[in-house]
Amino acid sequence: MDWSKVSDTIRKGIIDVMPYNGTEDLLMLGNVCALSGSCIWLLVATFFSMPVSGTHSIVGATMGFALVAHGAAGVNWKKIGMIIASWFVSPILSGLVSVGVFFFVYYFILSKPDPLLWGMRFLPLFYGATLTINLFSVFYEGPQMLYFHLIPIWGTFSAAFGGGLVCALLVWLFLVPWQRRRIIAQCAKERNGETEDEENQIESDCSNDPKTVVSEDDKEAVTKEKQATEVELKQRIGSASSSDSGERNDFSREDSLPHSPSVKPLLGLNFKKDKDVDNESVHSHKSYRRSLQYEQLSIDEEKESARKEEGRENIQDSPEAAKLFYALQILTAVFGSFAHGGNDVSNAIGPVVALWIIGIEGEVHQKMATPIWILFYGGLGISLGLWVWGRRVIKTLGDDLTKITPSSGFCIEIASALTVLVASNIGIPISTTHCKVGSIVGVGRFRSRENVDWKLFRNIFFAWIVTVPVSGAISAAMFAGLRLAL
Repeated sequence: MDWSKVSDTIRKGIIDVMPYNGTEDLLMLGNVCALSGSCIWLLVATFFSMPVSGTHSIVGATMGFALVAHGAAGVNWKKIGMIIASWFVSPILSGLVSVGVFFFVYYFILSKPDPLLWGMRFLPLFYGATLTINLFSVFYEGPQMLYFHLIPIWGTFSAAFGGGLVCALLVWLFLVPWQRRRIIAQCAKERNGETEDEENQIESDCSNDPKTVVSEDDKEAVTKEKQATEVELKQRIGSASSSDSGERNDFSREDSLPHSPSVKPLLGLNFKKDKDVDNESVHSHKSYRRSLQYEQLSIDEEKESARKEEGRENIQDSPEAAKLFYALQILTAVFGSFAHGGNDVSNAIGPVVALWIIGIEGEVHQKMATPIWILFYGGLGISLGLWVWGRRVIKTLGDDLTKITPSSGFCIEIASALTVLVASNIGIPISTTHCKVGSIVGVGRFRSRENVDWKLFRNIFFAWIVTVPVSGAISAAMFAGLRLAL
């Protein structure tokens, strides 16, 4: 896949570079500010585990310095409109494709009495289709530095579909028989292990039956509890006497409570005014009502949480289907990473490519092709970011937003990756984050309404909205300040 298509859009398509002719230093400074602004916002969002779009960030930051440099005339608003439209279209389209793929998987595999049998029948198709899409994205108008652009269209189709057909044939001949035996053996072993665990638990419960075995500590605890219930508190205040045990034993106040202060007559007490009593009654009533409201709110939240947990617990694959789609999900995750790198890496390194080419050529036209080593530089950066901080966003998308099983994960990965690859080949820098979230929410809602954390999705959507203005504001502020130093 020609990653340089998207990087060309970022560095030359979003802004008009011609006004910078003769002031190349301003354009280079702007690209530095764009990188810094998008980086700062992405770090902040990742710290709070929010899956915001790197594409949004770099586009907003590029717009930010361009507006400060040359106003609205310095921005290619037509291209911006296409990109903004793709931000809304991509999650919806990716979600619909994911739901369609999952419906196919559910109808033809998961809902069958023997999902393993039907899954094995479709396994060659899944592997072949995944490889075909990848090969087509690589060879179709591929990078010029590898001379892929010289391959005719019929050669691209032949290589893609031929490779997918060979892959499907090999899977049918070798992988299907081996994986069938492996899954059947693993499931049988797990069932035998569960049976043994249940038998051991029953024996353990019988040997520790509390009706037949009572420890000395338990006996002592029961004795103390019984003695505690027999404690009596008897006292007589004035001429009145009381006993909580029901026995009539009069004790003088001095004998039973020798250190208690003397009881004053009722007439000597200082009663509050009726108005103060009424005010305290009103405040007490308001506090009581507030406490009831808080208690009811807490109960409602607990019920909602319990309903959500119950809905998620009901979503699960059979052991055979889980093991079948486990390997497929790994394959499609690699596929998704390939698409993610082809789009997001290109977006991130767009300003870096502009800096390098302007420094080499000394002009804003940037006729030089994107150097391949800069692409590897961007790939290294995204890999390090995944290793250091990736777990935060992984938890948000993979666990908090919805429950993902191997079968639904397979559908989410392949559909979102397909959407991103098609858009990348067209040259539209869509958001892989939007595609992924759209697929996750679409499949999760298809399986169960309670399966989606709608509050979290609302927060994610809000983060999407503020990404462009926030990254643009940071970039614009940095550019306005640093330009004074030139």
